[in-house]
Amino acid sequence: MEDGMARTTTALLTRLSQAVGVSGHEREVADLVAQELGPFVDEVRTDRLGNCVGLRRSRTGAAGAPRVMLAAHLDEIGMVVSRIERGGFLRVQPIGGVNVQTLLGRQVVVHAAEGPLPGIIGHPPPHLTADGSRARLPRWEELFVDCGLSQDEAERRIAVGDLVTVAQAPLQLLGDRLAGKALDNRASVAAVVEAMRRLQELRHEADVYAVATVQEEVGLRGAAVSAFHVEPDVAIVVDVTFARQRLVSEPDVVELGRGPAIAIGANMHPRVVEALTETAREHGVPHQVEAIPGRSGTDAWAIQVSRQGVPTGLVSVPLRYMHGPTEVVQVSDVQQTARLLAHFVARVHAGWVEQLARWE
Repeated sequence: MEDGMARTTTALLTRLSQAVGVSGHEREVADLVAQELGPFVDEVRTDRLGNCVGLRRSRTGAAGAPRVMLAAHLDEIGMVVSRIERGGFLRVQPIGGVNVQTLLGRQVVVHAAEGPLPGIIGHPPPHLTADGSRARLPRWEELFVDCGLSQDEAERRIAVGDLVTVAQAPLQLLGDRLAGKALDNRASVAAVVEAMRRLQELRHEADVYAVATVQEEVGLRGAAVSAFHVEPDVAIVVDVTFARQRLVSEPDVVELGRGPAIAIGANMHPRVVEALTETAREHGVPHQVEAIPGRSGTDAWAIQVSRQGVPTGLVSVPLRYMHGPTEVVQVSDVQQTARLLAHFVARVHAGWVEQLARWE
């Protein structure tokens, strides 16, 4: 990859990672995605649930253009203030699948009405902790946030229901890798934005809907709503998947730096998988294959069964340390995912879409 393109993608990933968008509260990051998509689409809007939908119309002028949906969820996991206790300490509860073992001692931000407030997740010192307690994970009811406020100040400045996110600035690692929060799934959002940019250079018959979906982490809700409205002829969901890391079994991972993973399984239409694989081979896109025999746990699960059914594919960016405060991706994998998506869209035509509905 050219250095300039890598820098552009890294800058986009950094902006997306820094934005706040906990499930159900995605307005800030949705506005950013709309801004990033704007130059590459004919129109962009936000629907009633908060999904950001950009439309790039067919560039062939053909009547009855097929509809292709590229979907990547933009929400992130986080926490919410559930109680303010004596001493000004805040109790919190998770929004989405937060990994509690990664939180102790972390710096956080409490998103209060008056503005963001710094805090830390406290922990008892080992000197005052029984041996048995040290060996187990903390329970949520044992976690607390300390903003340095008295009880009166905390009750005046913070409310039950305020969001809490980990304070984690993106960090450029060696080997073309970036660490940061919310790269699940901002890395895939970046790939979709980059794919729409690349489509400016390609001729495509399809109307292309780039959809950044909300509330994936709490139940695939944005995907269900947006697919019902867009009514795509074919959909490609872009998410992240487990990259090789320590203490994770070998069969369950793909590799960083070897391109996107194309999923095969019950959630994915065989002809869509075939077209994605052929596209990757024809255009020299490095890629991997991921077998998912049952539920994928992604937006593909909801989109596949929207209305009368949607032929769906799943393309995933390899990622380490999923649902932690410092997830890691390789920038080249994001760029190769974008290449695959753009060239796939360019090959979609009405005749092929009609074949998807027939199984002979």
